[in-house]
Amino acid sequence: MTPSRHRWIEALQRQPHCSVLIVGAGINGAGLFRDLALQGIDVTLIDRGDFCAGASAAPSRLIHGGLKYLESGEFRLVAESTLERNLLLRNAPHYVKPLRTSVPIRSWFGGIVPSIKRFLGKQAKLNDRGLLITEIGMALYDVFGRHYRSMPRHHLALKRRTRERLPDIRPDIIATATYYDATVSQPERLNYELIEDACKENPRAVAVNYMALESRQGSTVTLHDTLSGARHHLQANIIVNAGGAWIDRINHALGHSTHYIGGTKGSHLILENPQLVRQLDEGMVYFGTDDGRICLAYPFLGNVLIGSTDLPCDDPDAVKCEDEEIDYMLKAVQDLFPSLPIKRSQVRYRYSGVRPLPASDTGNPGDVSRDHAIREDALQDGPTVLSLIGGKWTTFRGFAEQAGDRVLTLLERQRQWSTRDTPIGGGRRFPLTKADQSDWCKQLARTHGCSPERACTLLQRYGSNAESVAAWCDQHTDRSLHSLPDYTEQELLRLCDQECVGDLSDILFRRLPIALSGKLTTDVIQEVATLVARHLGWSECEKNRVRDKTLALAAHRHGLHDQLPDSHQQTEHLVS
Repeated sequence: MTPSRHRWIEALQRQPHCSVLIVGAGINGAGLFRDLALQGIDVTLIDRGDFCAGASAAPSRLIHGGLKYLESGEFRLVAESTLERNLLLRNAPHYVKPLRTSVPIRSWFGGIVPSIKRFLGKQAKLNDRGLLITEIGMALYDVFGRHYRSMPRHHLALKRRTRERLPDIRPDIIATATYYDATVSQPERLNYELIEDACKENPRAVAVNYMALESRQGSTVTLHDTLSGARHHLQANIIVNAGGAWIDRINHALGHSTHYIGGTKGSHLILENPQLVRQLDEGMVYFGTDDGRICLAYPFLGNVLIGSTDLPCDDPDAVKCEDEEIDYMLKAVQDLFPSLPIKRSQVRYRYSGVRPLPASDTGNPGDVSRDHAIREDALQDGPTVLSLIGGKWTTFRGFAEQAGDRVLTLLERQRQWSTRDTPIGGGRRFPLTKADQSDWCKQLARTHGCSPERACTLLQRYGSNAESVAAWCDQHTDRSLHSLPDYTEQELLRLCDQECVGDLSDILFRRLPIALSGKLTTDVIQEVATLVARHLGWSECEKNRVRDKTLALAAHRHGLHDQLPDSHQQTEHLVS
């Protein structure tokens, strides 16, 4: 067990009662955990896996106002989303950045009738959003995004200007509409920083990963440490179910059967295609397909992120990006850029997650609202349970505040703090201009004896928290990894000591963007496993077990079969 996780297990044992237990440490759970911690509430957060290991680690990595929600008349959601987007640009500037977004247009008046039907709540296939409809939508979008605005308004470009920016776009595109949303480069780290901030601000806030809720007896729940096998008992006045796609299963474990969730699977690809990267020029294309779906592609950590699918899913534990989904997404991009080579061999990474959408009878998953809601149930002889339904990365703070207000009402407490203007983690004192960033990195390099280039890498990776990372590395003998020269040994070992790492995959998939940047290979897994094993005193047998488990995860979930030797293909059965 890593030192940091051991400390939180001890804290859980010292605190056998809490006012609020949050089950699920994705973005909804982490956001609420921070909100309640800042109110001084004794709150415990658990997750049966790692923090942010479910759907919150599998988004399109966009912080957006929801342009498409205008089509269904969800104006309140658009207003909330654009506000929260603008707040995140201010509060998490180290990870949340503006993203220029272009919408290709194929006609002048297409989509008018289907748009009217969708606005009236009727089902209609919308596979052609013409210039008129797009311009109306963009104008409304600008209005909704006026609060805390920090990005330009939209503009239109006709055929010639469109070709200047996107020379290989399909010939029937008559114009593009360009607006600004935002992208989050490392949502997994942002999720962790919310948890870390909460624990720093409130000594009675406890967060433990790999801790599953097993059963309930009265107001006491039994927790199962899925790493050590140990069991713990905890009393709680209120339980908040933030389990995402697993909400109904968690409620069942609490002795209360529900059918709140009707999740849909969304898959994404990381594509190594330098020509497409250059074509996109640091911007995103957001485009409709012939079947009425919306797809997207934008540069991400040196590659291109492509998404997404929207398919019904009954078992969130079995979700993975299937070959048919890969073919669908590659074809969508190829149709938009017919002269560019878009090949399956360019896929460096794929991932999939289940959106925790409300149960719905609609035949089209894309028509299910992305809004959020709270379901409240009073268990017999037990605590009140609040189930957090839906939600998305962009609106997590507002949703957390709404849920927090309900919890405070139940506890008969008053709100003491709003998170609206509260920076997150490495977003505090983050230098915003290029000149300020350059000066900051030079100062960091002088203070801790690293190169200015290394200092800039740490700033991009950790925000202002780069200072504590550099200080840690400066105190120990450090060297770059052979398989990942951009990372150092002490940088990874600091994660083990400070960031509640429970498994090798936590480092490779979530604490650091190694897998997401398409750099996860057999050599990387082998070297990191050896490094961590030496630091934590693992036996050779334990090191090999963890390494093989990670190799199996990479192959089964993320399609890295071609990069794994035959000797490890047999380990796939370890991951289900």
